[in-house]
Amino acid sequence: MRVLKILLLLILLQSCEAQNSRINGVSFVASPKKATQIHVDPVVAIKANYAAVMPFGFIRNLESPEIIYNTDRQWYGETRDGAAQYIDILKTNGIKVMLKPQIWIWRGEFTGYLKMKSEEDWKVLEDSYRTFILDYARLAQEKQVALFCIGTELEQFIMNRSDFWSQLIVEIKEIYKGDLTYAANWDEYKRVPFWKELDYVGVDAYFPVSDSVTPTFEEAVEGWKPWLEEMEGISTTHGKPVLFTEYGYRSVDYAGKEPWRSDRSMTEVNLDAQVNLTKALYEVMYEKEWFKGGFIWKWFIDYNGSGGSENSQFTPQNKPVEQVLKQYYENNR
Repeated sequence: MRVLKILLLLILLQSCEAQNSRINGVSFVASPKKATQIHVDPVVAIKANYAAVMPFGFIRNLESPEIIYNTDRQWYGETRDGAAQYIDILKTNGIKVMLKPQIWIWRGEFTGYLKMKSEEDWKVLEDSYRTFILDYARLAQEKQVALFCIGTELEQFIMNRSDFWSQLIVEIKEIYKGDLTYAANWDEYKRVPFWKELDYVGVDAYFPVSDSVTPTFEEAVEGWKPWLEEMEGISTTHGKPVLFTEYGYRSVDYAGKEPWRSDRSMTEVNLDAQVNLTKALYEVMYEKEWFKGGFIWKWFIDYNGSGGSENSQFTPQNKPVEQVLKQYYENNR
């Protein structure tokens, strides 16, 4: 009896540890090639315990209702087979996976504006999206991934067709038995109607926190205060922890002013801004009990050819901020 009690206690402690563990993730960007051990070693080295695998479907324009996916014109990592291969090698290395199928609209149009002009087109979009997302829900279940993201930054689709989304979540749960989230844009997540039906309030956390050329750490911490109150309120209302389905800053001037901007017009490299902003995010978020963790944007599988001191984009690879990332991931597991 004593041995049984000890075993039950150990199981309970392991369960509590799993529930309380932080998600320290990277957004593992799709590539034209298969992922090998040399591509995963740097993920392990920064002490990440999760990776987002992101296959893609494509839409012609904001009024087009048909999603095209899993074709031979796509990069390998954007396809179902590629996603499956990425999942396998990541899991072999002890890295859990969030499968996060995404939509790309030609010329980089913002997916949040996707909105049909007729009931007929709405129905086509719903059927097309259902086929797309349920296919990947089946992959998520087959591969026993830890987390499945049902969509990314689709505000107009959700606001205009909320009944469809509620029914879609029911259908996803019939297939996939793990945890669910949705990746809402930072200015969208307050209006998402179905958080209670999911396990995490997913936020692509590009909140503006500073108008300075090079924000100081202290300035960035201060800039987070209104957003912290807002997120805690949403988390409390729905009874769900907040997960940053994407977060990160570019290594440019004014990186904290409009952190979502990815256009090439911002070219002045500013590594200090990226470090200060990222460190502030960790300092303010990691102490919050309602915060689950997040996935930094972006992590390319070709580590040696990515980032670097002259790179002005989001990736932390081969930049000073990579050591900040490693430090916080190592100390907050």
